[in-house]
Amino acid sequence: MPLPLEDYALIGDTRTAALVGRDGSIDWLCVPRFDSGSVFAALLDQESSGRWLLAPQGGVRKVERRYRPGTVLLETVFETDDGAVRVVDGMPVHGQYPSVVRLVQGLRGRVPMRMELVLRFDYGSIVPWVRSVDGVLLAVAGPDAMALTSDVETRGNDTDAMPATVATFEVGEHQEVAFNLGWYPSHEGCPDLDGMAGLANTDRFWREWSGRSVYDGEWGDLVQRSLLTLKALTYAPTGGIVAAPTTSLPEHLGGVRNWDYRFCWLRDATFTLYALMTAGYLQEAIEWRDWLLRAVAGDPADLQIMYGPAGERRLTELELPWLSGYGSSRPVRIGNAASQQYQLDVYGEMMDALHQTRRRGGSIDPEPAAWDLEQVLMEFLESGWRQPDEGIWEVRGPRRHFTHSKVMAWVAFDRAVHAIERFHLDGPVERWRALRDEIHQEVCARGFDPDRKSFVQFYGSKNLDASALMIPLVGFLPAHDERVVATIDAIERELLHDGFVARYETSEQGEVDGLPAGEGAFLPCSFWLADCLSMIGRKRDAIALFDRLRGVANDVGLLSEEYDPEAKRLVGNFPQAFTHVSLVNTACNLSGGAHGPALHRSRHHVDG
Repeated sequence: MPLPLEDYALIGDTRTAALVGRDGSIDWLCVPRFDSGSVFAALLDQESSGRWLLAPQGGVRKVERRYRPGTVLLETVFETDDGAVRVVDGMPVHGQYPSVVRLVQGLRGRVPMRMELVLRFDYGSIVPWVRSVDGVLLAVAGPDAMALTSDVETRGNDTDAMPATVATFEVGEHQEVAFNLGWYPSHEGCPDLDGMAGLANTDRFWREWSGRSVYDGEWGDLVQRSLLTLKALTYAPTGGIVAAPTTSLPEHLGGVRNWDYRFCWLRDATFTLYALMTAGYLQEAIEWRDWLLRAVAGDPADLQIMYGPAGERRLTELELPWLSGYGSSRPVRIGNAASQQYQLDVYGEMMDALHQTRRRGGSIDPEPAAWDLEQVLMEFLESGWRQPDEGIWEVRGPRRHFTHSKVMAWVAFDRAVHAIERFHLDGPVERWRALRDEIHQEVCARGFDPDRKSFVQFYGSKNLDASALMIPLVGFLPAHDERVVATIDAIERELLHDGFVARYETSEQGEVDGLPAGEGAFLPCSFWLADCLSMIGRKRDAIALFDRLRGVANDVGLLSEEYDPEAKRLVGNFPQAFTHVSLVNTACNLSGGAHGPALHRSRHHVDG
């Protein structure tokens, strides 16, 4: 059984990332990109699928860990009967290819240590050819190669069941032992590994980056950790931000809702821009905006809900039957078939993201060609908004007229109208204004159930959906509108379970997507509820909910996609960019007053 997700920490180099367990084992790493095949996949199966263990050889009495302040360099302190050691884990950010540096530092006594390296390419399916050349351990299979340098002698364990490279050594007080493992294309020569110099430069890079934050609210440490996580999930060559560095971590242990999140979702666009802009990271916001423009260029009818880190469109979904899955949660999937779904809300997200950057002005203002793209999107949406879609939750069932989707279509027309009115751009403003009003009237008539006195999941449905919390957040209706207040009350009453918000009632899931019931509470929805509570004047309740949410972050401040209140465990892909973006925005909403993202995005502040 793998470690609980709470026991993992993230290290990364803004091209890919690894998960390091409290036990000293790196159980997940894909190289050279987030969406490449893994070299360590023990997270989804067992040690034989690839891992890198570095820990005391005997029993461990206590483990404490932290990130170095302002960085994603991880420090884990192991207390044993023989003494104490610190293991520092990091990935150099400026290397030619991805690498992992692991440094063992003796703190007290003399501690026996063990290193065990199990390299398996392509999600655990390929055992490489391993040999030593001039003191460097080389592992090669097909296009992939790994090189290991170390301060201690390594050897093969000669075990047929699980071939591995091992080392045993002792570390005394003030002693240091370093390991450096790097990937490179097998057709090239082994590159020089940065080692300790790379780790020092990486420390400096992260400290300088985190020092640029302008957030000065109450929850500074947690917001900084979320921003650092967001940066670590950025694919630096393009500016794209992946939803998570992992695939197939289940929404319910033992369940089938196991999806690949190593891609970039348009749905996260506006929230992400707000988090970056509000915290002062304008360059990152510009790079994300530019990634959006490149990714969606082309026929608007072909707009996808997600793309690869460089804007790739073909994200073919496959199942990997040789992996047993996290906690036996099968199938393990790579790729994501939802990339081919039709989802109206992404048009609204694109238009809102570009509108918000235009409002910001200065260097982040969209380039002139952006309006040409926006007009093409709107021309398609003039008829496209009338079609049913798969909705925000990417249901794998019949298309429906989802209320949230129609609200976001309204957002698209609303932002287009404001772009013409405020920024004097050319476009058919009267036609778009009429369509905006038509959508608004339809949603209020067909998406609101007068008997339930709340907005519902889709036209004709009686079910609640937490995506209705977006109605005041995007300015579709004022927060104090009685229909909005009643909807917030209904969601709080019926979807708030054990203090966390479910996307919708799981007992009704079969009606929506045909998959077996069972999932955790979707953490971004809980942050949205906190935002809404604050907007309707219930700030004390909003802060209480926010405190509850930050309380489920693990010991190094990381959050996954969902939380299981009954098992008291994080579930879903980890760490989740959308959750950390939501945390940043809610913290700004609760500490920024009239300057928070929620009020800026709402209708009353669209032109503010």
